[in-house]
Amino acid sequence: MKKLKLSENALRVLENRYLRRDENRKLTETPEDLFQRVASNIAQASARYNEDGEKDREDFLRIMTDLDFMPNSPTLMNAGNELQQLAACFVIPVEDTMDGIFDAVKYAALIHKSGGGTGFSFSRLRPKNDYVRTTGGVASGPISFMEVFDAATNTIKQGGKRRGANMGILNVDHPDILDFITCKEDNDSLNNFNISVAVTEEFMEAVQNNGEYPLINPHTGQETKKLKAREVFNLIVEMAHKNGEPGIVFIDRINHANPTPELGKIESTNPCGEQPLLPFEACNLGSINLATMVKKAEDGKYRLDYDHLKKVIRIAVRFLDNVIDMNNYPMPEIREMALANRKIGLGVMGWADLLIKLRIRYDSQEAVELAEKVMTFIQEQAHEVSVKLAEIRGPFPNIEKSIFKIPQRNATLTTIAPTGSISIITGSSSGIEPIFALSYHRNVMDSTLTEIHPLLEEVAREEGFYSPELMKKIAEKGDLQDLEEIPDKIKDIFVTAHHVSPEWHLKIQAAFQKHVDNAVSKTVNFPNQATTEDVAQVFILAYRLACKGVTIYRDGSRESQVLIKGPAKGDRHKRPRPRMTVGATTKTEIGCGKLYITINSDENGICEVFTSTGRGGGCHSQSEATSRLTSLALRSGVPVAEIIHQLRGIRCAASLKRKGVPNTSCPDAIGRAIEEYLKYADKESINRYNILMSQNNKEPDTFLNNGSSVCPDCGMEMEHEGGCVLCRNCGYSKCG
Repeated sequence: MKKLKLSENALRVLENRYLRRDENRKLTETPEDLFQRVASNIAQASARYNEDGEKDREDFLRIMTDLDFMPNSPTLMNAGNELQQLAACFVIPVEDTMDGIFDAVKYAALIHKSGGGTGFSFSRLRPKNDYVRTTGGVASGPISFMEVFDAATNTIKQGGKRRGANMGILNVDHPDILDFITCKEDNDSLNNFNISVAVTEEFMEAVQNNGEYPLINPHTGQETKKLKAREVFNLIVEMAHKNGEPGIVFIDRINHANPTPELGKIESTNPCGEQPLLPFEACNLGSINLATMVKKAEDGKYRLDYDHLKKVIRIAVRFLDNVIDMNNYPMPEIREMALANRKIGLGVMGWADLLIKLRIRYDSQEAVELAEKVMTFIQEQAHEVSVKLAEIRGPFPNIEKSIFKIPQRNATLTTIAPTGSISIITGSSSGIEPIFALSYHRNVMDSTLTEIHPLLEEVAREEGFYSPELMKKIAEKGDLQDLEEIPDKIKDIFVTAHHVSPEWHLKIQAAFQKHVDNAVSKTVNFPNQATTEDVAQVFILAYRLACKGVTIYRDGSRESQVLIKGPAKGDRHKRPRPRMTVGATTKTEIGCGKLYITINSDENGICEVFTSTGRGGGCHSQSEATSRLTSLALRSGVPVAEIIHQLRGIRCAASLKRKGVPNTSCPDAIGRAIEEYLKYADKESINRYNILMSQNNKEPDTFLNNGSSVCPDCGMEMEHEGGCVLCRNCGYSKCG
């Protein structure tokens, strides 16, 4: 096998999240080994159909090692391993009974443990305060049960390589819809959920006509009241403007494209919204890297290589169909539905990179037309392969209950998913998003390096304006617009996500959606100064352009309003200990006695931690060392979330042996105490500090908002893309 061309960042993400390790956490696998493992495992399914498994193995290996195609993360992580759970997306029904609700919680836990994400519609649950005949009490409503799902996810996601992620959907005509729309107004609520409102054609028509629409109790089927549609729509817009949620899914449009309507209605999607699924359905995804689908013509310009693209599509469809047979499903109900409908989701990544190579501006009509052309080609080729597979292997078993007149192997074939970590492995732009930034920060050992986008350097050399000095200037500035050394045509093609207007984000999304079986995951980015009217116009435009859903993010809207002041991101110079602090002390139990943890704040937030042990003794040196290092990290600009993440879950034999101890070790106790302090005391402590400072005739420093999301694993800036959040430094993804 030829040598893999992987970036340093790709290698780091593979080592952190994908490669095998032994019980001592020592790596036992190389990237080459990983792709061999996956290709060999998935090709085994071909032999079941008396096909040439060795040829498929070679084909599968080639498209992965050439970085032309990459399957979803669970397949890379688990194929050929003991777990063997290969699907990314699941939808679990939530029935309106206590047994049904907690069965769904259990199913979600099993799926999250196996590395999958889950979608739920809570629309079947009776509204809060509705009479419950069996108990004589009243119902608590969908949102209270969403909190149960969220807590369960929080517990399960502590282990494993992928964090649990959920989609929560509620129909716009549910009586609790107003509470649902505002349920994530507090940024600390339901953090393991993305939420979307399922809006109907009736509702959207009422919005446009300024009419009313009925709310229906799902338990009785009776109308409870009417609401003004435009007021509800405006509330959705207001909340989305505030912090990006809820999104919208056009549920009638989704069901109009349901390939198996006789099996029931689609109620929900996976966590990022691109995969509508029936209850108990699963889908495995994979993406073609469009950045590698180009060749240089005789005139020196790049052209899209449709012959190469065709070959990759045909191999990728076989690969994903094989995954269905090789998958170890977490539940028998899911296995039954997956094998009966055989849904796959082939998508793309590297779209922005492709446009740059072809010298096409992202926000242009030329890009929209190319999007339609490319996705039409992928769609047609994928369905052609599925028809041929049906002739050899047989059509999907539920074909008689489908809309298809010609037998095919798979009920759906195409999906545009957020590619997150796999786009880091291929070194490509994510999904169909624009490039996020021209320069980015990367942690290397104890320092932070600033690097420019690799294609910018490549284009600079090709166009003859490269110089090390200019590249350094771009890296520091992060923008091309005021640099006279760079031609205007180059400035045009390196447009970044925040410089693409919302309308063009949607035009690109709609162009792909026209030729995609499932849906398109995409984030419409807004500048921070965008108004609610701007958001409303995008929601209406998404409806008019026949999108199946829409997610927006206004820059800086999801971050805390009181963040650490001081050095720029990545600058780890320690700030001095303040003269005065205020705080609180927590008493807790550890394996060898009592531990007292004091946490203090200054005007910037938490700045130090002290510990002392009770009379029973204990590991005083360990707890003191942990608290000193924690204090140092806090004053050196390390994000609090990262510190908590590193401390929580560390185990100590003494704590594990002693019954009733709420902490697994001294460091775990400190991490828990900081977490609790953030929830209940930090803002109050900062306020007390400011009062003390003003009483001492000292003006408190101004709080600054750095306008970025911070990765909980490595502390670097994260990107909002494809309905998810991604760290390109370490591969962390909110959605797994």
